[in-house]
Amino acid sequence: MRNKDRLILTLSGLLLAFLMSGCASEPTAPPTQEKILSGDQMLRDSQGIAQLGSRWQEGKQMVENGQALQRDGQLKIDQGRAMIEEGQKIMRESEEGYKTIKK
Repeated sequence: MRNKDRLILTLSGLLLAFLMSGCASEPTAPPTQEKILSGDQMLRDSQGIAQLGSRWQEGKQMVENGQALQRDGQLKIDQGRAMIEEGQKIMRESEEGYKTIKK
């Protein structure tokens, strides 16, 4: 009988502890319902996305134009260097010719 009383007392204590811990914990939040989008909201969102796409295209075009300018610029730089080299060659030949005539 004594073991039976001890078992009942232990089980009662455990039940009381579970009950108190359940009461002391934060209440669970009710499940949130997803907000139903309105047609106006969908339209605003799609316009915003379209604006982002247009902005991206504008940036892409700027990059392509900048790359084309750089290619053209590099070509002009290369042509300029070639002209300088050719001009310096002509100047050296002329100077050597002058020195030859003066002798």
